[in-house]
Amino acid sequence: MARRGTASFLSDFKDFINKGNVVDLAVAVVIGSAFAKVVDAIVSLVMTNALEPALKAARVDSISAWPAGTVIVALINFLVIAFVVFLIVRAIEGMRRQEEAKTIDAGPDPQAELAAAANRLAEALDRRAL
Repeated sequence: MARRGTASFLSDFKDFINKGNVVDLAVAVVIGSAFAKVVDAIVSLVMTNALEPALKAARVDSISAWPAGTVIVALINFLVIAFVVFLIVRAIEGMRRQEEAKTIDAGPDPQAELAAAANRLAEALDRRAL
């Protein structure tokens, strides 16, 4: 009796995994986590190389010490992250467009091939009718 309950449980679990695209979601979460680490590294690089010299030039020790400093820091981080994601997505879209252009240029036009085949078929039928 216990085996049937275990088999039913495992069967239900298998159906659950296959039903809701859980594997696809898990892959997306893992890739998203890795992507977040890349974006964080880029943001920290930009913040340390671009913002710190500007703060030193303005003789400011830390923005977060200001009354609304945490909001300003969060806003700056958001803008930098959004810009980095925009650049990455734009680069990926550019690569996709290049690949699509290669696949389009690589093969003949299917509509032209179909039209030529239809013309050949019509000519063959006309010859047989004579």
